[in-house]
Amino acid sequence: MIGQRNIVLAIILSLVTCGLYGIYWFIVMTNEVGILSKDYSFTGGKHFLLTLITCGIWTFIWAYQIGQHVAEAQRQRGQAVSDNSILYVILTFFGLSIVTYALVQNDVNQLA
Repeated sequence: MIGQRNIVLAIILSLVTCGLYGIYWFIVMTNEVGILSKDYSFTGGKHFLLTLITCGIWTFIWAYQIGQHVAEAQRQRGQAVSDNSILYVILTFFGLSIVTYALVQNDVNQLA
C-alpha cells in the first residue's frame, strides 16, 4: 500500500506544476506517515485544510508532528529513531518546506 517515491522526481514535478504536485505529495505523504505510525487520525486532507484555514501557520505544527510520527514509526519497527521534528520546523520557518518533504519522504521510503 505504501510505495517508494522518487524524491528528485517529486521535487521536479512540484516545481514544474507550480506546486500542484507538492500539494498532492503533502497529502499522500502525510497519510502514509499516519498509517506507518498507526495513528489513523493523522491525515493529509485534515492537515492541508488546517494549513489553508490558518494561512500557512499550521504548517509549523504539521512539521513538528510529522517528525514525531516518523520517529514513532521507526520506534515501532525497532529501527534507530531519528526525531527531526525541530529540524523540520526550522526548515519550514525559512521557507524550505520542500526540503522537509524530501527528508520525510526519505524516511518513509526507508520504512516502507
